[in-house]
Amino acid sequence: MSSKRKSPDFVLFITVMCLLVIGVVMVLSASEYKTLIYYNDSFYYFKRQLLWSVLGLIGMFYMINFDYKRLRQYITPILAAAFILLVLVLIPGVGVEVNDATRWIGIGPIQFAPAELVKLCIIIFTAYGLSRSRERIKSFTAGVLPYMIVMGLAALLILLQPDLGTALSLAGIVIVMVFAAGARPSHLITVVAAGLAAVVPLIALEPYRLKRLMAFLDPWADPQETGFHIIQGLYAIGSGGLFGLGLGQSKQKFLYLPENHTDFIFAIIGEELGFIGATLVIMLFLLFIWRGLKIAIASPDPFASLLATGITAWVGVQAFINIGVVTGSLPITGITLPFISFGGTSLLFTLVAVGILLNISRFTTTR
Repeated sequence: MSSKRKSPDFVLFITVMCLLVIGVVMVLSASEYKTLIYYNDSFYYFKRQLLWSVLGLIGMFYMINFDYKRLRQYITPILAAAFILLVLVLIPGVGVEVNDATRWIGIGPIQFAPAELVKLCIIIFTAYGLSRSRERIKSFTAGVLPYMIVMGLAALLILLQPDLGTALSLAGIVIVMVFAAGARPSHLITVVAAGLAAVVPLIALEPYRLKRLMAFLDPWADPQETGFHIIQGLYAIGSGGLFGLGLGQSKQKFLYLPENHTDFIFAIIGEELGFIGATLVIMLFLLFIWRGLKIAIASPDPFASLLATGITAWVGVQAFINIGVVTGSLPITGITLPFISFGGTSLLFTLVAVGILLNISRFTTTR
């Protein structure tokens, strides 16, 4: 095993850059009419997305040259900071409320979403802990439960915002990491069953969540209210056909499709770029997952392998949920499409995580 640094994984780098470029262009196309109406500036969201892309790329290139092994030194302060931020966002006057959800901390003109940082912190913590106690992973109480408790506490704080989609994606990421570390399938089945048992009352006790579930099962039962998002998203995808209406030619973006530049941007991709464009985006995500898992398998130590697995799972799980929601395959959860949806904090920390993954690729034993 050699620790000599190589160049970062070129295929992964190009894949991320392609997704990033598609994202910036599609944010402009999807949001230009809305921002002209509300801000008198067709480029309002585009300029913000471009700025966050530049900041994210700076963070990515910094992490490419920051030895991932040094992350182990900052586990405690990183995790503590993550939980403190999750608590702060729930404090009135500190957290910023948007659409009945308090998921952001306002710092001047900037809104910061702590949950995005928490994903990265939990991934680093879980990778470090599992890599130190690999012999205990077969034990539920000693090898699986501690990480589920930490993840569960973070998920609970995120649920209080409320943000069920992010909580579910965080749970999915940690479960993938624990599975990759060698946990018994029976233990993971127990965890998933317990999680589902907890989610059911959360859905039942919140009327809007129950309505979303009912809309998923039959959006046409209430086409003007709870089923509106799904129906308009499917209209957009269906009208795109094979080749799409053309870049910038979306009709659904004229205030028909809500959240068309964030959660439902994949529908605009389907409408403007057609089946071919939407398939290309999906193929790019599959390529990202393949390269990420390849890096994880060829990583030089257990910490690097699990860290690479967690980052890959982050992008894969979130893309799966978002595309599943937009295509009507999953209930609406309100989660962004990595690298593509508008969202500064999400884009920043996802690119930082990619920088860590590319850094790990410099130490892999094979290509």
